[in-house]
Amino acid sequence: MRIRQYVYLALTSSKVSAVQIGRRIGLEPDEVGVLGSRRADPPRPPRHSWKLVCREPGLRVDEQIGQVLERLRPHRDTIAELARELRRDDPTHGGGRFFVVRNFDHEDGEEELLSPPDAELQRLPGQHQLLGFDLDAELMAFLVDAEADLDVDEYG
Repeated sequence: MRIRQYVYLALTSSKVSAVQIGRRIGLEPDEVGVLGSRRADPPRPPRHSWKLVCREPGLRVDEQIGQVLERLRPHRDTIAELARELRRDDPTHGGGRFFVVRNFDHEDGEEELLSPPDAELQRLPGQHQLLGFDLDAELMAFLVDAEADLDVDEYG
């Protein structure tokens, strides 16, 4: 099985642009989404989004989350406050959300690492090194403080 995965924090709003969100935080996003940039009526995407992303291969999901948390740490309180404000002012489309996206059997994914035939301990097939992850207290505290959602999408 080949696995491709990435994580990102998104702050979204149908009223506040990604540029305005970035200015408030004082941190440039890795990616942005623009309301209605794919289709005008109805607008797709239905919101603006400001994103911090980790797509680094070879890392488990919890390690990728750690990379994003490391980058947001100096801006944590500002991000949490803004996420709450965006949710309050735009309940349908605003707020913060942390995404975990995993694609199983993806052609660009990472192959399962098996043990060499002469290794004393053998890793059995089906024990892909990227499977499994944990959500640590720092992430959980941030999500609660920011009133942010956790969205885990897995595709096979």
